[in-house]
Amino acid sequence: MAQTEGARGGRGGRSRGQGEGRGRGRGRDVGPGGRLQNGGGRGRGRGSSQGRGPRPKVKDGPPRPEKAQSTYRPMGSQLTIDEINADPLSQIAAKNWSAAALASEKDRPAFDPELVQSIYNDELGGKAGKQPQLRRVMLLEISQYLENYLWPNFDAETASTAHVISIMLIINEKFRENVSAWACFSSRPEAVAGFFNRVVTLRQKQKLKPVERVVHLLFTIHAFQSLESEHVRAQMLPMVGLGLWHAMSEGRLALELHTQPDLAKRWRHIAKKAKKEEGQPGFVPLAERPPATFLPGLIADFSNTLFTIASPIGNGNEEKANGEAPKIGRQQLLYCERFVELLTDLLAQLPTRRLTAALLEDCAVLVKCRMSALIKHPQGKLFGQLVDLFAMYVAFPIDNHTGQELQELDVQQRHYEKVQRLQLLLFKYWPQDEYPDLAELALANCGTVQKRARLLQAIGPLSLDNLKLLVCRQLRLVREDDKWAEDPAFLREVLLTAYERRTFQTEVINVMPLYPTEAVLWDENQVPSTHYTGEACLALPKLNLQFLTFHDYLLRNFNLFRLEATYEVREDLGDVLERVQAEWDPEKEEPVVQFRGWARMALPIAGFDIIEVKAPKVGETKPAAVTADIVISTHGLRGDVRGEWDEVKQHDVLFLLTIRPPTARELAEMRSRADPPSIMELAGLTTVRGAEVIEIKDEEGGLMNDFTGRVRRDEWHPPVGLRRTITCALDTAQYQLDMDALAQHRGEDLYSTFNLLMRRKPKENNFKAVLESMRDLMNEATVVPPWLHDTFLGYGDPAAAQYSKLPEAFVRTIDFKDTFLDAEHLKESFPGAQIEWVNNSGQPEPVRPFRITFPPLPSPDQAGGKKKRKAGGEPDTNGTAAAEGVPASEVLRVESYAPADPGPYPEDLPPQNPVRFTPVQVEAVKSGVQPGLTLVVGPPGTGKTDTAVQIMHVLYANNPGQRVLLITHSNQALNDLFSKLLQRDVPARYLLRLGMGEAELDTEDDFSRVGRVNAMLARRLELLAQVEVMAKQLGVAEGLTYTCETAAYFWLLHVLSRWEKFSADVAAKKTPECVKEFFPFKEYFADAPEEVFKGESYEEDLEKARGCFRHLKRMFQELEECRAFELLKGQADRVNFLMTRQAKVVAMTCTHAALKRREFLELAFQYDSLVMEESAQILEIETFIPMLLQKPEGGRSRLKRVVMIGDHHQLPPVVKNQAFQKYAHLDQSLFTRFVRLGTPYLELNAQGRARPTLAELYNWRYRELGNLPNVMTLPEFTSANAGFAYDYQFIDVGDGPDGRGESEPVPHFFQNLAEAEYLVTVYQYMRLLGYPAASISVLTTYNGQKALLRDVIERRCANNPLFGRPHKVATVDKYQGQQNQYVLLSLVRTRAVGHLRDPRRLVVAMSRARLGLYIFGRAQLFAGCYELQPTFKHLLARPTQLALHPTGETFDACTRPLNQVDVTWLVQDPNQLAALVAQAMTARHLAASNITEGADAADGAGGAAGAAQL
Repeated sequence: MAQTEGARGGRGGRSRGQGEGRGRGRGRDVGPGGRLQNGGGRGRGRGSSQGRGPRPKVKDGPPRPEKAQSTYRPMGSQLTIDEINADPLSQIAAKNWSAAALASEKDRPAFDPELVQSIYNDELGGKAGKQPQLRRVMLLEISQYLENYLWPNFDAETASTAHVISIMLIINEKFRENVSAWACFSSRPEAVAGFFNRVVTLRQKQKLKPVERVVHLLFTIHAFQSLESEHVRAQMLPMVGLGLWHAMSEGRLALELHTQPDLAKRWRHIAKKAKKEEGQPGFVPLAERPPATFLPGLIADFSNTLFTIASPIGNGNEEKANGEAPKIGRQQLLYCERFVELLTDLLAQLPTRRLTAALLEDCAVLVKCRMSALIKHPQGKLFGQLVDLFAMYVAFPIDNHTGQELQELDVQQRHYEKVQRLQLLLFKYWPQDEYPDLAELALANCGTVQKRARLLQAIGPLSLDNLKLLVCRQLRLVREDDKWAEDPAFLREVLLTAYERRTFQTEVINVMPLYPTEAVLWDENQVPSTHYTGEACLALPKLNLQFLTFHDYLLRNFNLFRLEATYEVREDLGDVLERVQAEWDPEKEEPVVQFRGWARMALPIAGFDIIEVKAPKVGETKPAAVTADIVISTHGLRGDVRGEWDEVKQHDVLFLLTIRPPTARELAEMRSRADPPSIMELAGLTTVRGAEVIEIKDEEGGLMNDFTGRVRRDEWHPPVGLRRTITCALDTAQYQLDMDALAQHRGEDLYSTFNLLMRRKPKENNFKAVLESMRDLMNEATVVPPWLHDTFLGYGDPAAAQYSKLPEAFVRTIDFKDTFLDAEHLKESFPGAQIEWVNNSGQPEPVRPFRITFPPLPSPDQAGGKKKRKAGGEPDTNGTAAAEGVPASEVLRVESYAPADPGPYPEDLPPQNPVRFTPVQVEAVKSGVQPGLTLVVGPPGTGKTDTAVQIMHVLYANNPGQRVLLITHSNQALNDLFSKLLQRDVPARYLLRLGMGEAELDTEDDFSRVGRVNAMLARRLELLAQVEVMAKQLGVAEGLTYTCETAAYFWLLHVLSRWEKFSADVAAKKTPECVKEFFPFKEYFADAPEEVFKGESYEEDLEKARGCFRHLKRMFQELEECRAFELLKGQADRVNFLMTRQAKVVAMTCTHAALKRREFLELAFQYDSLVMEESAQILEIETFIPMLLQKPEGGRSRLKRVVMIGDHHQLPPVVKNQAFQKYAHLDQSLFTRFVRLGTPYLELNAQGRARPTLAELYNWRYRELGNLPNVMTLPEFTSANAGFAYDYQFIDVGDGPDGRGESEPVPHFFQNLAEAEYLVTVYQYMRLLGYPAASISVLTTYNGQKALLRDVIERRCANNPLFGRPHKVATVDKYQGQQNQYVLLSLVRTRAVGHLRDPRRLVVAMSRARLGLYIFGRAQLFAGCYELQPTFKHLLARPTQLALHPTGETFDACTRPLNQVDVTWLVQDPNQLAALVAQAMTARHLAASNITEGADAADGAGGAAGAAQL
């Protein structure tokens, strides 16, 4: 097949996840059929499949300036298939533990301990004591060394130390790769305890090398972060149990047991039991058992390491001869950093914190860290940041034993009591005449005593012996035998740390600037580059299963979200700095920066003035507001770019930059350094400050983009001139910090130096509002429903929030409305349950709607123990309705009732549900209506949207007075839900869609706030016209202008009174003719499509009359609802009333909820139910904020139920920085965390999207995913794909004809030209057979390949009417939630599997196609991947050469059964298919040229000719 040069060269750029970056290139064009043509090509993309897509293809000015030279070498590029096969390790693996070697029981190789030792010594650094090469560990992990060799042959008694450390190394690597680490333990659960015993005693039995200590420590960190695994939890939780306190000093132990009577009782019981066991064989004293030695031993080792570590200049210790601080070994430094990480993790979870905190205080670990030489060492920056994070958790406001969150007043009270005890001790034991400073301290007030300077002044003169007496023996703050206690400075610091006032985290957050500055933007310890490998730790909080309190939850998310936003801003800054090409103007006498380049998102600043600085508010030190004017000129910009700048509006965030480009000499010095300079240094960026837009004015001072109402619509005019003045609000906290620094250092006022203004895309620039919402929550008392509190934080019974555990709130009778199609459907939905029918429908057999009364739930005492759990921590549920809701022995009372006649007009009839819900979907509807938490896992194609819509419909029917908040991640999903909800029996006037995506809603009506208000006003006029007509018919005074108020009187005086008289008259007569005779509104209903009263049956006609009255009642009820819009004259008041009172279902995205929380609270927005779709794709914090959009009522949350629908087996939330994904787990969703915790969930178990054969590629990830009848019977699913032998195939492209395989012009910008060419040729083949372009989607796993595919399609297909563009060319990540009939998928990678190794991405990739899936990749690479084996077992069972069915069949005329593969032609070479496509194109053109009777005929004949040629 002909090849083209794709986007080979390029520049690194914004990226996220793997496959990040951008690239550009020029290449040769490819003509039809793969023939080469001359031309230029360009490929650009961002990020991995998680990227945000390419920017508009706009020329951005001159070439970029030279940027930092990257030394990055991607790991995957070093592990080619040939290298792996040729590697001695691969050969050893193939011989000893490969699948082939283990397949035969007879010839299976015996386990060789010497081999394990040899591999450990030679490949894993055991012999040299050095960190092993990452590629060697990767190779062993990929070869399933752990699963097939180490673990099956592990024996706790005989296994060598090398064997144990090798297992720990591979598990650490699995965590680094983010794949399942503990799965293999399930194969031999009996060996788990022995293995962990070897781990926790390893340090005692053998002196470990520095590298081994780091491996051991990292394994311990991972174990404590995996407590959801029962194997791990059972072994590691005892290590932080009461046995820890055997290592505590006697004085501190006595204090702790005195304050905790329950623990003292347990302590005595354990001691008594141990005393009885003394003298028995194998008895080990309590103080020598692993719980008493493991963690205390680690702490002792760490303290010794800190004590002996090299010190920097000026510390008095040994220095290098040249005066520099001695360099610290990499492993020693990493050990210290990892140990602080471990301690932080232990304090960040209540089960591990409860008893550990006291031991850490007794050992004064925090003070030792702060006093160590390492924290002052040039290499100790990260260590210092980790210690700061550790210190925050040491002082976290929580009761360590009860888990109760402590408010600021509680913390202050406890601290003052502690200070008073110190004063009493000083007063009693330290005489005034000998120690006047201490005596004075004893009589001072608490506020004075807690001041650090005052404390230091009092204890400073004390001798070492006196300090030991006070600190060690009297206050019992540290052990007297600790070697650190020989240092007076250490003892003083211990006392100061214990008694000085601690700063509350809310105080820190409230004065923290929200905009990123230059100080944090390029701090690799806080905002790592995208090429994070996972080998080092970071100064970041982690999101895991459990949180200490809601404040802890918010604090972690706040910090991570802020840093993620900082990373995104940094990427935009890097892009702008490359483009603007700043330099000093040589023609100016004074130094002036000029910009040779141009950036779409930045403009030079023509003027900057601070116009107002408001005085601080009471109790604050920062200004109340700082306002500035920024002047820019849009002269010289293209119209579209100028329009973008003119669209800047209120609340947009801009960035003020100061750029001072380095001189040539400075550049040379930067490049001569060992570490490459950053783009900030190369461009000369010195200052970054953020600002929020207040208003923008044109040259004449006219307001632009005003949404405040100051500019009336009739007064609006286009902006005048090209000069714009933007009034902005600066960050007051940052301004105060800058002014303080200016006053202290007397430097240059940085606010006079700004010379460049940068904007960002509005959708990517909302971080400030979200951070403000989180900060507001941290300053409030977080109130969640009591049934959700413990489950949310990760404690207690995981099922406690389920409705089955809330019997007092259980709703026994539910009107399911149209959920069931018929009685048989209802019986199918409750398999095994006994049904007691009550037929009140008036029909011979029960028909819908149905009202079901369920048996009462047992009380918690009657219910017995907790739900049985699986080994993996998940509840043992099978996803069936019977298992969750209705025991087979219980009886359901089902009432079939006749719904009231809604009226005589067709629009009065409610729409009916056409979906035949499965039993699990019905249980989801039932659970969603009940109070409590409902989790619904929806595999691809199982009807998540239909289930969510039915839940809301039934909720509205059963609780018409309650309000529902609907949240989704994307606008597309929200619009899909909203569109389906419009088709149900929920009046449109009760539906409201908030946010910017409303414009994409595929409906004729406008469901935005303004659109709904206008609809209500229009409806009001329509209804009042009907009232006037009725008034005229009833002979009421004419000429009156009705309003909603007068219409209400008309209802009472003229409609209701006549109805009551009519009811009395017909009740007295009861003849068939009397209803028609007495009905007072016959004239009004004369336009009904059918005759209302037939005069044959009194009962039937009376029901018709009642239906007519219901129609009238609804009409006047609507008028009453319109009354508020009539009285409120301002549009804003009407909009607010609609949102807070009128709407029953309010829909928005999670981002909109976070942005507008303040507004919702100010308007007293309320809701009773929260329904969240796409829950597994929403960040933790963006799931939490929608639960708190309303003020609590009487200190309690109004929220009654939370329904979360998602799929944790598909891709998680989007996080662009890999470090925040892998290290901090920011991509964890609340939905996934609940599942990991073991919260019961319902898993939809029948898919109706794809052919059953296609579903087999991903249904192994789910419990019991079956198929709906439609995919088994409908012709489109049972017929074969025209021209193809199979409905899915893996097509082995290998390295392509040129042997190049994947390429990587810049880091993570992966491309594969051979796959792109082959895929596009298959697309052309499909189009020639008549496949609609709209039915074909082209997907890939990397943005680089997406850019290349688009380039090839543009050259070969876009302008050719025979082909055109496919429906979409996208990455797998971006295509989640979408589907198409046929999918062509390029896997790109040929050297390493890459991020497709994540089974969640694999599930998304395999589940996008309904009828046909054709995958292009390297079979040998993916076949050996352990995580992908269940899918590739099916894929590789078919030929890996493209199998065609060359019988002349076309898309419109293919009747061949799916399984009929009678004639198959295997494409031996991509050029064969390219040649056939070219011949078919020629035949098509010839056939079309011979037909002159219309395009349709030409198309049909051409298609037949093309198909025949193929």
